[in-house]
Amino acid sequence: MPQKTEQEAPKIEFPCADYPIKVIGRDGPDFQEVVIEVVRIHAPDLDVTKIEIQGSSKGTFTSIRMKITATGHEQLKALHQDLLGTGRVQMVM
Repeated sequence: MPQKTEQEAPKIEFPCADYPIKVIGRDGPDFQEVVIEVVRIHAPDLDVTKIEIQGSSKGTFTSIRMKITATGHEQLKALHQDLLGTGRVQMVM
């Protein structure tokens, strides 16, 4: 029987243009602004015209999809921590 090998996660080469990020959190009057403000700290070149926003079926949660230029693992880790640190974000993918 052939030995099963684990597939490695694809390696990201930095800088990585159009790196996708999805942020999910409880909907609120300024949720989008909070998320965009935090993302812009880490990715000042964020193109807000290409952001996709989708509400959940019951209107409880909002999903925000965007693409940034990822410059490295440190940037992505700091962005993730700062988004969760707002207390408004449930998940970052």
